[in-house]
Amino acid sequence: MTAPDATSGTATTDAPATSWRDSLAVYLQPRVLIVLFLGFSSGLPLALSGSTLLVWMREAGVDLKTIGLFALVGTPYTLKFLWAPLVDALHVPLFTRAFGRRRGWLLFSQLLLIIAILLLAMTDPASSPLYVALGALLVATTSSTQDIVVDAFRVESLPESEQAAGMAAYVAAYRIGMLISTAGALFIVSGFESTGITRGSAWMWGYVVMAAMVLIGTITALVATEPEQSVRAEAATHDETAFTRVLHAAIGAFSEFLSRKDAIAALAFVVLFKFTDAFSGTMTAPFVIDLGFSRNDYAAIVKGVGLAATLIGGFAGGFVARRYSLANSLWIGGVVQALANLTFSWLAVVGTNQWALALAICAENFTSAIGTVIFVAYLSALCQNPLHTATQYALLTALAAVGRTYLSSGAGFVAAATGWPLFFVICVLVAIPSLMLLTWLQRRGHFEALGPVRV
Repeated sequence: MTAPDATSGTATTDAPATSWRDSLAVYLQPRVLIVLFLGFSSGLPLALSGSTLLVWMREAGVDLKTIGLFALVGTPYTLKFLWAPLVDALHVPLFTRAFGRRRGWLLFSQLLLIIAILLLAMTDPASSPLYVALGALLVATTSSTQDIVVDAFRVESLPESEQAAGMAAYVAAYRIGMLISTAGALFIVSGFESTGITRGSAWMWGYVVMAAMVLIGTITALVATEPEQSVRAEAATHDETAFTRVLHAAIGAFSEFLSRKDAIAALAFVVLFKFTDAFSGTMTAPFVIDLGFSRNDYAAIVKGVGLAATLIGGFAGGFVARRYSLANSLWIGGVVQALANLTFSWLAVVGTNQWALALAICAENFTSAIGTVIFVAYLSALCQNPLHTATQYALLTALAAVGRTYLSSGAGFVAAATGWPLFFVICVLVAIPSLMLLTWLQRRGHFEALGPVRV
């Protein structure tokens, strides 16, 4: 099967205008609702091997040095692109035949995830931290595998007009899933403990409840239908051996992308678009503490008002991406997420004022969510071939993490040298390279080439 070709001559610079009613109605489309519930299933397990687990370990008396090492448990989320070709190419016995290529992997990964969470639930952090680490690593691995399949399923099942709305729904549900497995899990554990059972048993049953909640994603996968693009890709590779399919998925993901016009510039844009967010986000917490706010002030505003702003911003990003062309949407997202940093410069002048902090956090979270939804819609548009959607998307998201992980590592040195008000002005300026690349790609017809894609 050859790589798909973008429809030429049909894409226009500006998307047709849509009404508010049309923009809201897209969220009720069955395909978007399916993605919403899968987003919840993806967000749920993240904290179970992360922050929630660390609370359990600390309550069990595990020393801080050991707890600190558990940050390494999140490694599978960073390296998931290494086994993404297996998800693209291999069949799961019984599951693929019964449910299809994507749904089979989705149900299989969710079954493994439930088993992994139950195994973690039966461990004892106080007496066997090694078994806890192995259980947490299994949860992270199966969870990241589910993420690979969900991303591919979303890209392949949603038409172009629903991609941004699907991503907005996915982000909102993902955040809610994370909230359930953090604050929700802690309330559940406290509830079990209030019945008189031991703390260890309360944690075990809390994790059992979390494992049961994965069934929301399982039911969603059973209700969903296999994406048509995946069905055609499966038919095209039916006669190939498993090894050949894996090889084609791994190599094809690179070669197909790099063969496109302006591929290197597009990859640079992927690295830099969210750099302004990453550069400021690295120093936001130290900045707030330096101003004199307490940890409780920061936590309450970020987890409460900040979360609401993130959810609203996600749906606002979906509306923008549906109403305007992809290039214009990226301009809107790129500019607003950069300018929002100025609210922190203003906060640095105002000083310790909770209303000012709430306004700054809301502005940053709202605009960052808009940029994220539009950016992921762009990443989805870049993954044009269903033979290796999972591999390409995992690679692009890993590349996008370069700005967050590596380029932003020098933010502390800049903040120390300039002071807080000027630092956040610089955070606005670091967005300029990505906007220059956006201008260049737009003039080169890059976004017209990403118009309606058919396999």
